Amino acid sequence: MASDRTHVRSLHLHIAPHRQGDSLQPVASSGIGDVSGLHLLPTDSQRPTLKTIAAETGLAIPTVSRALKDAPDIGEETKRRVRETAERLGYRPNRAGVRLRTGKTNVIAVTLSTVSDMSNPSQLIYSIADALRGTPYHLVVTPFFPDQDPMDPIRYIVETESADGIVLNQTSVDDPRVRYLSDRNFPFVTHGRTHMGIEHPFFDFDNEAYARIGVRALHARGRKHLLLIRPPAEHSYSVHMTTGFVTESQSLGMTHEFMADVTSDTPADEIEAAVDQRMRRDPPIDGILTGSPSSAVAAVAGAEQAGRTIGRDFDLVSKEANYFLHRFRKEIIVIREDVSRAGTFLARTLMAAIERRAPEQGQFLDRPDHVDLK
Repeated sequence: MASDRTHVRSLHLHIAPHRQGDSLQPVASSGIGDVSGLHLLPTDSQRPTLKTIAAETGLAIPTVSRALKDAPDIGEETKRRVRETAERLGYRPNRAGVRLRTGKTNVIAVTLSTVSDMSNPSQLIYSIADALRGTPYHLVVTPFFPDQDPMDPIRYIVETESADGIVLNQTSVDDPRVRYLSDRNFPFVTHGRTHMGIEHPFFDFDNEAYARIGVRALHARGRKHLLLIRPPAEHSYSVHMTTGFVTESQSLGMTHEFMADVTSDTPADEIEAAVDQRMRRDPPIDGILTGSPSSAVAAVAGAEQAGRTIGRDFDLVSKEANYFLHRFRKEIIVIREDVSRAGTFLARTLMAAIERRAPEQGQFLDRPDHVDLK
């Protein structure tokens, strides 16, 4: 007896980007229910090619190819016409073909820890993606988890050749990822510095200067006994922040201490409980410096739980990239960190490294100069 077979048609769905004036219409129905707003991906025989664009524009295929690559010998009007036609037809380069011809994937990977204050990473990702607009490159985000070796995603990307370059975040003083990529001459940039004798491109916020400025702001408010909620000790920026906090506190004759059991990456409820307990003990803390906006919010909540009022009993300094903290408590002393500038710099520098050309600037230390005292 012949066996029963169920024939299943493979259906690839693509959510089309919405443009002003477009109305999304169903383009296929396969008895699978309503697919309104979903577009079927074209088959290989239907997908627009350079030949399709050439036929539409009346140009030669090599001219179309060079126009899409922004070749300097192609006129601007021709480039515009080719790009508009390509967009109208929904043309996308065949990545497999590009890789065969050039050895490149046109992919940039950002590796991010899942344990961090998420306001900065989201801003960083957006600014990198924005800097890649109009280039052949697109962005993928590769996370790593607390129970995972941070080297795992790096090895995977390099060994599978799944990206042309990597953006590393949250560097350590002696970072094995930097050594691994440097030894293999694989293009990378870091958001943060290292101290391991290897020259590499980076963008870093000057957290030592941030801490010094923050301590001076607390001193100007008459505060004398300071507490630092610092980032995890393995991160380079924690070392820099701690150095600035200690040296400036000592130079101004202020006592200082560190929150022992929590960091600025610790869950908020744990930071809140730890600050609550510390605020109930002597000697009294009247100034707090934090390593992230989320830890600042948790610290204020903990101090208030202990019966303290910000601006009267204590002051708090934090850095942030967004404009949130003053909506939470206007008394917080805020120092701005421009993460958008970091993302733009990292993207441009990495593209230069991938293309083996000299960047405009390979390393940048962003020194804070603005304190918001609203």
